[in-house]
Amino acid sequence: MHDERRRIEERVQRLHDQRVKAAIYAAAVPFEVEAWQAPGEPVPFEEAASAPYAPFAMDTPWGPPWGTTWFRMRGQVPAEWAGRRVEAVIDLGFVGDWPGNQAEALVHRTDGTPLKAVNPLNQYVAIADPATGGERIDYLVEAASNPDILADDFARTTPMGDVRTAGDKPLYTFRRADIAILDEQVWHLDLDLQVLRELMHELGEHDPRRHEILHTLDRAMDLLDLDDVSGSAADVRAALKPALSRPANASAHIVSGVGHAHIDSAWLWPIRETKRKTSRTFSNVTSLADEYDDFVFACSQAQQYEWVRDNHPKIWARIQESVKKGQWAPVGGMWVEADGNLPGGEAVARQLIHGKRFFIEHFGVETKGVWLPDSFGYSAAYPQLAKLAGNEWFLTQKISWNQTNKFPHHTFWWEGIDGTRIFTHFPPIDTYNAGFTGEEMALASRNYQEKGIATRSLAPFGHGDGGGGPTREIMERARRLADLEGSPKVVVEHPDAFFAKAREEYPDAPVWAGELYLELHRATYTSQARTKQGNRRSEHRLREAELWATTAALHAPGYAYPHEKLDRLWKTVLLHQFHDILPGSSIAWVHREAEAEYARVATEVEELTAEAITALGTDGGTRVFNTSPAERREVVRTADGSLAHTVVPAGGSAPLGAGTGEAPGPVTVTGRVLDNGLVRVEVAEDGTLSSVRDLRAGGREVLAGQGNLLRLHTDLPNNWDAWDVDKHYKNRYTDLLDASSVTVVEQDPLLGAIRVERSFGNGSHITQTISLRAGSPRIDFETDIDWHEAEKFLKAGFPVDIRAAHSSAEIAFGHIQRPTHTNTSWEAARFEVSGHRWVHLGEPGYGVAVINDSTYGHDVSRTVREDGGTTTTVRLSLVRAPRIPDPGADQGRHRFTYALLPGATIEDAVAEGYALNLPLRVADSAGTPEPVISVAGAGVTIEAVKLADDASGDVVVRVYESRGGRAQATLRTGFPLAGAQLTDLLERPLSTAGTDGDTVPVTLRPFEIQTLRLAVGSR
Repeated sequence: MHDERRRIEERVQRLHDQRVKAAIYAAAVPFEVEAWQAPGEPVPFEEAASAPYAPFAMDTPWGPPWGTTWFRMRGQVPAEWAGRRVEAVIDLGFVGDWPGNQAEALVHRTDGTPLKAVNPLNQYVAIADPATGGERIDYLVEAASNPDILADDFARTTPMGDVRTAGDKPLYTFRRADIAILDEQVWHLDLDLQVLRELMHELGEHDPRRHEILHTLDRAMDLLDLDDVSGSAADVRAALKPALSRPANASAHIVSGVGHAHIDSAWLWPIRETKRKTSRTFSNVTSLADEYDDFVFACSQAQQYEWVRDNHPKIWARIQESVKKGQWAPVGGMWVEADGNLPGGEAVARQLIHGKRFFIEHFGVETKGVWLPDSFGYSAAYPQLAKLAGNEWFLTQKISWNQTNKFPHHTFWWEGIDGTRIFTHFPPIDTYNAGFTGEEMALASRNYQEKGIATRSLAPFGHGDGGGGPTREIMERARRLADLEGSPKVVVEHPDAFFAKAREEYPDAPVWAGELYLELHRATYTSQARTKQGNRRSEHRLREAELWATTAALHAPGYAYPHEKLDRLWKTVLLHQFHDILPGSSIAWVHREAEAEYARVATEVEELTAEAITALGTDGGTRVFNTSPAERREVVRTADGSLAHTVVPAGGSAPLGAGTGEAPGPVTVTGRVLDNGLVRVEVAEDGTLSSVRDLRAGGREVLAGQGNLLRLHTDLPNNWDAWDVDKHYKNRYTDLLDASSVTVVEQDPLLGAIRVERSFGNGSHITQTISLRAGSPRIDFETDIDWHEAEKFLKAGFPVDIRAAHSSAEIAFGHIQRPTHTNTSWEAARFEVSGHRWVHLGEPGYGVAVINDSTYGHDVSRTVREDGGTTTTVRLSLVRAPRIPDPGADQGRHRFTYALLPGATIEDAVAEGYALNLPLRVADSAGTPEPVISVAGAGVTIEAVKLADDASGDVVVRVYESRGGRAQATLRTGFPLAGAQLTDLLERPLSTAGTDGDTVPVTLRPFEIQTLRLAVGSR
């Protein structure tokens, strides 16, 4: 037989693309259209409804960047269309087919009821099925002219990322606003052809099924009347039916389809636009649920639900109804889909608490899984935190983006740093925006790592990133693929149903222990440094406010704990931990607003803290307040600039200058040498550290080279400028060794300091104050940078004379150890890693920590010594200068502090990490006789002290084991204790905790987290 595949395939393609698709809408009449451009920001429907509209013609440009234009569309269904399925079809001038990154609109009735959104892959609004003829249609359409930031595929900078720089030139040309007949037979034929053609191309060249489909298509095209596509469509479909009716193989892979609309809470659009995106997408989803009884949609991010509830109560009511019907599945149990690495431990807990509680309160649904499909790697703290919030499973697909190593599992148990395991799935379809194309279905089956052992995977389907969601076309594909030879079988179901079946068939799935490191997007640990600093400062300020508010609530008559204010402030911080805001990968508008929001949070939290401390009384003189979980013996500076050494209990306060035992030895400054009897620091002429000697360890030299060496790297990744740092960045650099001045600026028995100033690059300037305090081995580097570089990466390096087999970096509620070698491709790929407040390097008997107050990225490497052995270098990532998507990213002023801590144990690193991030507070206040909560016993660290969220007056304390070993300790309350309960993260009782008077004994396994609810007794 002759090979006619090419002829047939080209024939089918042409007829399908040019004739069938063109006949989907059988007839159309235009709307009469008027327009009104809203001045500035979006306006409510009521304002738009009463605005002055002017006639508007098709093919007219409209919409400045980030603008809103309202269109009034009026029309009438022709009488002769009675009995037909009639729709509105709207094309705003769409560019390409990616919904959510360009123009989009929400269609309303004139009474304000939202009907449905339109985007390039969802251009219709149902009018009647069947029509009676003569129906009058009157719509108000809110159209957003959002710019296509991806127009150049991130290859060029663009001013479009901020309304302040985007200009006012119209971006789109309105193409179509019609009332049209949907020819259902032709529409279904289009889908039949899509499914069969795509399946055919994925089958093997010699697969009989491929050839059967090919010739079935050829014969079917013989039945297509080119002069009457509509009239012949049914016959063509009948000819295709045998090929679409063959059942799947018994061993076919099963794909659990879950409707999904990934909506970035901000990214290439600001938060204000996300509020509208959620309404548009959710209106489409509820409409689709009405049309397809078998449709199931999973949606995370409680914050987005809250926006819709507040802005569109009618859409909110439809969501509630869909949840009741089982078609809408709240998932994820988090306030937003947060970054997976950078949020602090308590912040991750609050993400889970606020997300879970929202779904329970508003839907009566307790979500069972963590849904984070798109975050840039995942901390090994997640399994325990997820379980403590009542979750049973975890889902992501992002690790499929690895550049170097293919992850070995799709279904597995993920083990966290404490040993907790959670059932985890990576969809092998390798996307959270599936459309059930032939290519995707073949990949899901071929890619699945557990073939022969397990049979099923999950596929989130629907258009996403900027929203859009599932469409009726995708649902029709799912129905055709439910049982089709040559394809995996699709079943649309709730994600909980999938996970229950997957776990039942594969209970002994393999275990992956430790972090889920993404071998990509490593620059997100550093980009947009001010956003990251705002997050870090906000997390610690909220800890401080909660502690002192709790103290005041227990000890200050008449003081009311600010539940609502703290709740609102926490939710602001949680929102900005979204996985494109905190990582620094959004447009300029997003980060400009984030910095403003962090400044507002700082002001409001400071007011709450000051109010609480003032409520304790102001007749106690000047006191020093310590929010950290360890006793502080520290030099503080008062408002008049004077210095005092003070000993302050953990979580408590003490009079200024209070102390126990001997006063610390004085700091001496001799030339460029700082010495406090504990360490001796020598600053070289070029401003680097030439020597750091630990006098407690016999004068041991800590450094193995120039300390605090600032290295400026050329940094242009191959792709994704704000996201990525590629390994070749290390190859080209300049060491900043030209110091314009090295000056002693503080010479006091309690504090010595040397200031180093440098100018470099494109007019950038850096000032560092290197300081040493009495009684502390910690060497601080207070840094002020005026940064004007482009495509550069600044790091601060500390080579230390330690042969560290691994580094330890703080993560949420603990730390993670990473090898310092590069034996395999897995270690080599970790050339940039994340950590929170500290990194520790150690060998038996000695260690060093590098501590910071705002950055997250670092790298660790080994260097061969000339006399044998190796030394270890840790380099903090300080600031970058990517230009895409924000051309001005990181430009301007940065102020932060990092520190070197010689002779440090892990316990020391933990304590000093808190200390650097929680400065002692000096205030005129009576304080309290003792802390609200104190700990006796090493290794047990208090992370949060607050009043219970239910306003019962109970005190909630969250503790964790911070050294990586077992710990026993006693908690002592500074108030009468009436009882104690061990709870989950949502403060729901799990068991009764033993008490002895005003004490609670606790026993923790390595890195275990416990939440205790303490009832307050009468005095």
